[in-house]
Amino acid sequence: MSLFTQPLDWDQQLLQRYDLAGPRYTSYPTAPQFTEAFSETALRNAITRSNHAGRPLSLYFHIPFCESLCYYCGCNKIVTNNKSRALPYLQRMIQELALYADLFDTQKLVKQLHWGGGTPTYISDEEMSLLMKATRRLFRLADENQGEFSVEIHPGRVSASTMKHLRNLGFNRVSMGVQDFDERVQQAVNRYNTLAQVRDLTRELRAQDYQSISMDLIYGLPLQTLNSLRDTLEKVIDLNPDRLSIFNYAHMPHLFKSQQLINEQDLPSPAAKLDMLHFAIHTLEQAGYRYIGMDHFAKPEDDLARAQDAKKLQRNFQGYSTHGDCDLLALGVSSISMIDNVYVQNAKELNAYQQKMDMGLLPIHKGFTLNDEDKLRRFIINRLICHCELDFAEVTQLFDIEPESYFARELAQLAPMEEDGLLGIDKEGIKVHNKGRLLIRRVCMVFDEYLQKARQDSQQIRYSKII
Repeated sequence: MSLFTQPLDWDQQLLQRYDLAGPRYTSYPTAPQFTEAFSETALRNAITRSNHAGRPLSLYFHIPFCESLCYYCGCNKIVTNNKSRALPYLQRMIQELALYADLFDTQKLVKQLHWGGGTPTYISDEEMSLLMKATRRLFRLADENQGEFSVEIHPGRVSASTMKHLRNLGFNRVSMGVQDFDERVQQAVNRYNTLAQVRDLTRELRAQDYQSISMDLIYGLPLQTLNSLRDTLEKVIDLNPDRLSIFNYAHMPHLFKSQQLINEQDLPSPAAKLDMLHFAIHTLEQAGYRYIGMDHFAKPEDDLARAQDAKKLQRNFQGYSTHGDCDLLALGVSSISMIDNVYVQNAKELNAYQQKMDMGLLPIHKGFTLNDEDKLRRFIINRLICHCELDFAEVTQLFDIEPESYFARELAQLAPMEEDGLLGIDKEGIKVHNKGRLLIRRVCMVFDEYLQKARQDSQQIRYSKII
């Protein structure tokens, strides 16, 4: 039996012992290492290497607008009812896309496309058509059988006709933020969508032949209890989504001002959150979902599970992804691209982003160029976080090193975890055991050279807790 088809082995004592704060590893090195000293020349050189390699593309468009403020949200968003603000932003994003179209090989195939936010369905149907037509004009998109084209939606604020319009534009996957069905919890976080709205919309999406429906939930929200989560999960399972994400609410009001509107006294205790997570995992496994890793669940026949079985799963800024062979080009305010050996983040503020576009410049704010050591450690962390194993022979073949001696210090740090039954280490490599899957971030942290150095230098980088 594959590790990923087994029910998770829950060891409460070990989880509490290893539940430290740490990165989510949507990239390595992580965002705190990005620097404003990054040059556009480094980006252009990376694009040239990407063209020569012939790698396909994944496109991400950040549409930051929302009609209302969700108090828990840590995304880069602009809350406004002034819909006229959207078009000038979209026009500049199309301008940015055109600048990149001049740099990329026009024969590159776009295998993935994602609209995130914010709330992408904030924009009108006409504006959606404008953006998608420009994308098809400037880049070569895969056909529906090859391509994954997804959009994030707020099920309480989108119509069936808009979803039909998106389907006609080529979108075939939907990710909807449900979060919680309990009315008291919804009021505490100012996020509303009824069961009837989600049920009716889900039926419409299936009738419109969307290939995949994903739902996002959050545990650890104010006024949330084990009983309220049980009720939400029962309703969600009955809706039968193809994928589920259950995120840990990280209360960090020092970073996200909107979270200051949440009453900290209403937040469940760490012990209560652990109980919620344990119950959610067990309930979803009983309902036939596979725990992919770090918040993500999928049906065994879903592409996410198949990619994991085929060892083609990857981790990027959108979480787990099925196309590990793609370079990621991200457009819009605050978005982050991953192209060859560079990460590039756009200007975080809307005015700064739009000013750069008006000057005809790429809206770069920060970036990072990976050296050979970074690429080695990125490979290791990606293998562990996606597949819970590391093959030493593969590392030797790809990077021409002897892992056992090269990583002697890191393997020594893993020894206590091996003693605790979280993983096994032998001459062939590292294998994370069932008991260690929930603590995979903690395993990856050992190979994070920047995190280790920051600790040695007593630098404080704030991360959310692992569990």
